[in-house]
Formats: sequence, C-alpha cells, structure tokens
Amino acid sequence: MLRTSLFAATALVLTLGGPAQADCTVTIGSVVSLTGPAGPYGQAAAKSIELAFRDINESGGVKVGNESCRLVVDVRDAQSQGTVAVDAARQLVDLKKVPVIIGGIISSVSIPILTSVTAPSGIVQVSPASSSPTLTELARKGESKGWFFRTITSDALQGVAAAKHAIDSGLTRLSVIHVNNDFGRNMIREFQPAFEKMGGTVLSVTPYNESQPSYAAEVTQAMAGEPDALYLISYPGDGATIARQWISQGGPRKFLLNDGMNSAEFIKNVGAEYLNDAFGTSSGTTTTPSTEYFNSVYKDWTGGQFEPGAPAADRAYDAAALVGLAIAKAGSTEPAAIRDSIRAVVASDGTVVHAGPEGMKQALTLIGEGKPIRYVGVIGPVQFDQYGDITGPFRLWRIQNGEVTTVGQMSEEDVAKLKAELAG
Repeated sequence: MLRTSLFAATALVLTLGGPAQADCTVTIGSVVSLTGPAGPYGQAAAKSIELAFRDINESGGVKVGNESCRLVVDVRDAQSQGTVAVDAARQLVDLKKVPVIIGGIISSVSIPILTSVTAPSGIVQVSPASSSPTLTELARKGESKGWFFRTITSDALQGVAAAKHAIDSGLTRLSVIHVNNDFGRNMIREFQPAFEKMGGTVLSVTPYNESQPSYAAEVTQAMAGEPDALYLISYPGDGATIARQWISQGGPRKFLLNDGMNSAEFIKNVGAEYLNDAFGTSSGTTTTPSTEYFNSVYKDWTGGQFEPGAPAADRAYDAAALVGLAIAKAGSTEPAAIRDSIRAVVASDGTVVHAGPEGMKQALTLIGEGKPIRYVGVIGPVQFDQYGDITGPFRLWRIQNGEVTTVGQMSEEDVAKLKAELAG
C-alpha cells in the first residue's frame, strides 16, 4: 500500500505541500460526484479532503513503518451514478491499491461502492455525506463487514426532525416531490408517518428521475389538491429546475427542503426572492475550535468558490482527517489496521486535538508518543457506533434574503424521544 510514485493518467492526483520533506507518499482514493446532480457537493468535499491532507502534511506527515510519508488524494468523478462510481472505485482498489476510499457523496453511489468493491475487497470506506438508513441496515446484517464509516447522521432520525420543523413552521398541507433513489425513498418513508401523526397532511408523493430537462409532469401532479407548500427532496441542480417549474406553474412559494438544498447554487438558480419561506433540516454541528479554524480558511482555500457551510464540506474535512490520523495511529497502510485505528483516534479518554496544522501537529506528536487522542472535528465530537454511524444534533434552518440562517436545533436525544412517542 506504500506509494513511492504518483500516477497522473485519468485521475486527479493531488500532492499537497508542507515544510516537512517526506520519504514516501500514501495515496488515498476518493470517489465523489464532481459532475451530475450532486456535483456541487462533491466539488466542495474534494476541496475539504485536500485541505485536511495539507494540514497533516504541513505537520510532518504520517509515520508508516520507519518512513515519514505524505498523504495524497486520487480523486475520481462518480458523475452522480452508481455504475460509474463502482468502476472508479474498482480502478482505485485494483490498480492503485489504495487502502481507503473517501466517498461517495450520495447514498445511491456509496451503497454500490460498499457492496461491490470496498466490503468484498476489505478496503476502508468513509462517506462524508451519505445519510441513507440502508447503510445502517447493511451493517446490521453484516454485509458491510465493518469497513464502512460515515461522518453524517442517518436519515432515520432526520426525517422525524424535518416533520417537526415543518409543523412548527406552519407547513401542514404538503405535496412531496423526491428523487427516486435510495436517499429520496428513505427520507419520505421516515418523514411521512411522523408528519401525519403530528397532524400534518401529505396530499401526494411524486418520485422523479434525475437529470430530466423538464419536470412539468411531476409538478402538475404535485400541485393537485392545492397544497400549502412543497417538500422537495432533491439535489441543487435538479432541485432548482423543479422549484422554478413549481413557481412558474403557480405553486405556493413555501418549501420544506432536505439538507443538500442548503446550497448557494440552489438559491441563486431559483432566485432568492422566491425562497423567503423555505425551511430545511440538516445534520448539525457543535461549534469547536476545529469549526472556527475551518470557517476561517476554507473559502480562501477554495479560491472563493465555496463557503464553509457548503453541503458536505465540513464533514469531508473530518472524514479525511480521521483517515490520516488513523494511518498515523496504525503506523501502516494495511486496510485492517487503518479500520481498527479509526475509532482509536476518537478515544473518549484521549487528549483532545483539533483541526488545522497546529492541531494535527499535536495529534501526530501524541500518537508518536503512544498516547491516546480524541479528535474533535469541524462538526464537533465524533463517536462511531458498532455500525460506523455517528450521533449528533440536527440543524433547523430557513432561507431569508438569500441567506441560510439557523433557527433552531434538535438533539439526537430529542428526536429519538419524539420518534418513540409517535410510535407509541
């Protein structure tokens, strides 16, 4: 797994600078959607991965055996398609011999990578943005074989948080349009029963297939029954097309949105003036020094292309940081050693370390001394359960005057308690 040369070929391989001179390089694979409906997520995530590896490299790199090594990332475009993603992941594993793949972004990409490539091959996979409950089910059934982790909370609880936020925001008669994939189907499956038990009414549920030139038929169907608002479960590209169609056909300018629609691109393409009554939920964060560091440098790092609040950006930094620290902890590029070290770098009894070059230098020093660490990331303290899932709060937000503002937060405990009450 130790790399002593880089391959250019069709991949985007990035060697990230720093003052320390490394004797070797360790190549980590990344399969993210740089194009297609989820392209903005993947582009933002790729920049975050680069930043995390830059910070580790500037701190001296990772020790593998007796060599000091630099981390590089080989980024492949999933094109927001599962079949493309599987082929890209297979090339990274079979040809580049990467021990880890960071990705995918959307669940319909992460799931086939996991079931077709990483789990059968014994390769670590860390997703920064795939929230489908199916990934938990795969782990529960033993099909992920312990190789999968993610730095985003499951939609099993986010659907309930979205239902509560809708009711509290006065959105009680909804039509739903959702992307017809694992993510979209699971979101509505969790949302609808909770929403209806709270007194809401779902007038219709309309799935759509991605990348269509027009969604007039879906919008026409969703407008039947005169809903008060539209619950749009989508991605920024398709989502903007659907929202514009909804508005042009006279639909009410009230929306409930999923986490990925917290996007400057979506707001710009729809028009801020049409979204002043748009509400949404997303996997939340707990502010830490890591958060403050990331918020202060990320936009400049991307050349002004992305804000630190871009979907998947913060979680992708933490995914990459955890991978890098786990390699340092393992002292090896063997996948099993890295897998077993991921939980070790967030040890509850470890010294707290943070993001950024200074935090990474402290973390690597402690690891070198054989001392436990607890990485507290951009999204807050991270702990993985037996299925590779994390716990965390849910952010409640609203778009006003073109800006996404936080209007509240629900803890995981609050959501779990509400879900239990609704089931009782």
